[in-house]
Amino acid sequence: MRLLVIGDDPALHARLRNSIEIRWLQSQVVEYNPVLRGSLPEEIRAQGFDVAVLDHAWCDLDGAARSIDELTRLTVRAGFAPVVFLGEQSGDALCEAALNNGACAAVGRNEDSFDALLAAIAGAAALQSNARAQRHYSGQLAQEQRFSGAHIPGYRRIRTLATGHFAELHVAESDVSGELVAIKVARDVTTDTELDHAFRRLLQEHDMTQRVDPQFVVKAYDLGISDEHSYMIMEYFDAGDLRQRLRAPLCATDALLTAQAIARGLAAVHATGVLHRDLKPANVMLRRDGGIALIDFGLAKDAALEADITDVGQIIGTPHYMSPEQGHGEAIDVRSDLYSLGVIMFEMLTGRKPYVAENPMAIIYMHRKAPLPPLPEAHAALQPIVHRLLAKSPADRFESAQAAAVAIGEALAQLRVREVAA
Repeated sequence: MRLLVIGDDPALHARLRNSIEIRWLQSQVVEYNPVLRGSLPEEIRAQGFDVAVLDHAWCDLDGAARSIDELTRLTVRAGFAPVVFLGEQSGDALCEAALNNGACAAVGRNEDSFDALLAAIAGAAALQSNARAQRHYSGQLAQEQRFSGAHIPGYRRIRTLATGHFAELHVAESDVSGELVAIKVARDVTTDTELDHAFRRLLQEHDMTQRVDPQFVVKAYDLGISDEHSYMIMEYFDAGDLRQRLRAPLCATDALLTAQAIARGLAAVHATGVLHRDLKPANVMLRRDGGIALIDFGLAKDAALEADITDVGQIIGTPHYMSPEQGHGEAIDVRSDLYSLGVIMFEMLTGRKPYVAENPMAIIYMHRKAPLPPLPEAHAALQPIVHRLLAKSPADRFESAQAAAVAIGEALAQLRVREVAA
């Protein structure tokens, strides 16, 4: 018995958990607190659970009407798990309204109603069992678990996020956690050599994310192979990425806070002997708590490896964010990633990239030869930091990401002093 409980009453959840564990020895109760996290994401179907229990009591702002609205948001989703609604008293007007809006059962939340609640859960679980059987025999379940040719049980494919040369990225729902995850699947290729190359990239990316503090990078949950496709299960960021955030102007404070967070993330990555090599706004993900996470280490260089998986002299990365030495296929170190950070910082402060041209090679040439455009007058005080990050010679940049983070932090403190004085 797997139960998803939606509410914010720890005492009620504890009683329910104890009752469930006594009634069903093999059981699991997963709690979702809508007060802290908001309504259950629209893409969730909770099909890995036998029953969803919705407690009305957390909807204390708008009372009964809001709790019924929340119930309807769940029951209108095709394939959502059967919902047992917890009202105040069994048979009251709220429970009747719940039954009229898609709940398969509605009972009181007081302790005297727990026998009725357990019976309602058992009945709802039977409905879910029948629904699963229908999905299985109709082939719908197998179709939902198909990702770029790979069959990955335990995950329901929702949509494809991105398609690249080496892999495709999907968003899916985990049956076990009931959470959204990202699944990267190595693309199907024609030769054994290319398949091995793509697989090695995925292995390297998984290994690197495991070695770095998860505060700063994407969390990797699992790695596997199915139908001759390698895949990795990763953290999903419903808050989006920095590229999306840059569609609207950032104030200087937000730009500095973000740049400082990226610098700290780079410091954690570099401490493990890894260079990112493809730092750009699309690879800086935003967490709901305001933090950032670096992603996409498929092009990263690991000093611990005997040989890099990219070809010697090959130019990799994104031209707009490449250091001069990386763009020319030369040897690079941590200061190359700092140059990419400088490009991102310039873009956050100005709303544009420092160098724009009609083709990638022209942009690469400008990174090495063209003078750096000045910041707007309002951000003139930040020019020294941006200039140092974007120095043409690595020797003229900060010596480490940690040093850059400290300098950015000092600039942030000075900015706040000026704002208070103004």
